[in-house]
Amino acid sequence: MAKIGIIGAGSWGIALGWLLNNNGCSVQIWSALGDEIDMLLKEREHKDKLPGVKLDEKISFTKDLKEVCTDKELLVLAVPSIFTRQTAAKMKDFVKDGQIVVNVAKGIEESTLLTLDKQIEEELPQADVAVLSGPTHAEEVGRGLPTTIVAAAAKKSTAEYVQKIFSSEVFRVYTSPDVLGVELGGALKNVVALAAGMADGLGYGDNTKAALITRGLAEMTRLGLAMGGAAETFAGLTGMGDLIVTCASQHSRNRRAGFLMGQGKSPKEAMDEVKMVVEGVYSAKAAIALAKKYGIEMPIVEQVNHILFEDRPVKDAVRELMLRDPKSEHSALPWEG
Repeated sequence: MAKIGIIGAGSWGIALGWLLNNNGCSVQIWSALGDEIDMLLKEREHKDKLPGVKLDEKISFTKDLKEVCTDKELLVLAVPSIFTRQTAAKMKDFVKDGQIVVNVAKGIEESTLLTLDKQIEEELPQADVAVLSGPTHAEEVGRGLPTTIVAAAAKKSTAEYVQKIFSSEVFRVYTSPDVLGVELGGALKNVVALAAGMADGLGYGDNTKAALITRGLAEMTRLGLAMGGAAETFAGLTGMGDLIVTCASQHSRNRRAGFLMGQGKSPKEAMDEVKMVVEGVYSAKAAIALAKKYGIEMPIVEQVNHILFEDRPVKDAVRELMLRDPKSEHSALPWEG
């Protein structure tokens, strides 16, 4: 029975704790919010972020970061991406050499343009860092609905260990060596999902949603390949799969925030109403900065940035996208004549 420490008691951390406990692991969950731990101890349920998912009495909770890191075979870092670096830094004295730390958040650091795994490696150089990512809404994982995901790591043995720990009859885990591609897919799809939500908020239809998903995937893939990711990753679960679920699902906080903006709310008003961290807002600036750094055209991501940070009306952004210079869909394909 593996001993697992989960750092972060949001909806995803709670859902994974529920899953791992069902898999026979010994699970302990930490939160930086003392009131949150008190509530979980009393209710055995996160009524705000994951209502209806009851947690077994065997799952323990702690406010002590050292305790959740000590004597654990694997640590799951499940805090929002904007807190990943500072949380990892606080863990440094408690993480042993070779300790497996699995990042399950999605994002890119605006100030450094680093993916989350690289931030963790900088703060925890002694750790063996892996990533778990894919089309996985916590609300469905916590209900035991069939789900697939990818465990990525530099070492095959690490990815396979993570695969073994998390796999169940309702949670199928694939492995990948493309950590960069997996991280980028998870971060960039949130930005595209904001655009998809905006289109929904404006009352646009399925044609618009299909266009945003398809062309958004093209943007994600172009940047990912330029940075060294693999095309197969962006065509898989952590690229296309995660993009589809985040753009289409009622569970998606990024789509929901975009929807509210499409209805006329400001980005701040939208995020306040969602009441959870909207990762795409924090990744948008980093995404467009990476696009400029690598000379990659990302018109959807560019317009999302204009809306978020320059007060461009959503309808004007859509018009800009539709009236761009005509192009071939796949410029690499040759014409016969």
